[in-house]
Amino acid sequence: MANLKEIKRRIKSVKNTRQITKAMQLVASSKMKRAQDAAIAGVPYALFIADLLSSLEHYHESFEHPLFEAREVKKHGVLVLATDRGLCGPLNSNLFRYLSKNHDKATTRYVAVGRKAVQYLSRSQRDLMADFEVDEQVNFRQIRVIGEFLVDQFLKKEIDSVSVVYPRFVNTLIQEPAEVPILPFAGLGDFLARMEELRKKDSNIPEAPPSDDREMKFEPSIQEILAELPELFLKQELYQMMLSTRASENSARMVAMKSATDNASNLIDDLTLDYNKARQAAITQEVLEIAASAASVQN
Repeated sequence: MANLKEIKRRIKSVKNTRQITKAMQLVASSKMKRAQDAAIAGVPYALFIADLLSSLEHYHESFEHPLFEAREVKKHGVLVLATDRGLCGPLNSNLFRYLSKNHDKATTRYVAVGRKAVQYLSRSQRDLMADFEVDEQVNFRQIRVIGEFLVDQFLKKEIDSVSVVYPRFVNTLIQEPAEVPILPFAGLGDFLARMEELRKKDSNIPEAPPSDDREMKFEPSIQEILAELPELFLKQELYQMMLSTRASENSARMVAMKSATDNASNLIDDLTLDYNKARQAAITQEVLEIAASAASVQN
C-alpha cells in the first residue's frame, strides 16, 4: 500500500505541474501574438525614412556624416539582446554559444539587454560596458537611450564598430541567433539598402510606393534632415530587433511549455498505468491470502 500512496502522490504532483505549464503556455501564446503584431506595425515607419531618402539620391556624393566614418577596428562593440527570464528552451543558450564561438574576449566590448545576458557576460568575464532594462512591452524611449549610448561610444572612439546579436524570429518554431552590423554605415547607399531589407523580411509589408520626380521643398534644409536621419534609423532598427527578440522569447516559451505539458500528460498516463498495476497486484495478493486462509481453516 505504501507503493500505491507514493504513486498517487506523484500523480497529484505532476498534475499540478501540468496545470502551471499549461497556463504559462497560454500566456506566452497571447504575448507572442502581440509581439508579432508590434513588430509588423513598426516596419512602415522605418520604410518611410527609406522612401524619403530614396528621393534624395543625388546628394549621396556630397553627404558626409560621422556615423559613416569607417576606421580600423581595434575594439568591436556588441549589443546582446536576451531575455530577463528563463523557461524559454534553448533560446538564450544558443545565443550565448554563438557569442563564444564568434567573438574574442580581448577585442570585444559588450552592452547587454536582459538579465540572462548580464549573467552570462559577467560569468564569462567579458568586458561589459553597460546594461539596460527593457519592459515586457517594448518602449521606444528605452531603445532611444540604448541607441544614444552606442552612438556616443562610437563617436568617442571607445569602440570602432557595433553589431547587434539577438534571437531573430523566423516563425513560431524557429528562432535563430543573428548578428547585424549597425555602425558604421558603409555610405548612404548601404544605409538605404539596410532600410530596404526591412521590406523584404515580411510579406505583409507593401511594396515601395511609386517614384515621385516632382521637386520638393524641405524644412529645415535637406542637409539638416540627412544629418538627423541616420541616428533616427539606427534607433528604429534597434527597436525592430528588440521586438523580434520579444516575439522569439514568447514563441520559445510557448513551445517549451507545450512540450512540458505534453510530457507531464505522458508521465501521468505512465504513472496511472503503474498505479493500476500495483492496485491490481495488491487486490490479487489479498484474494490469494484470503483463499489460503480459508483452505487452512478447512484443513
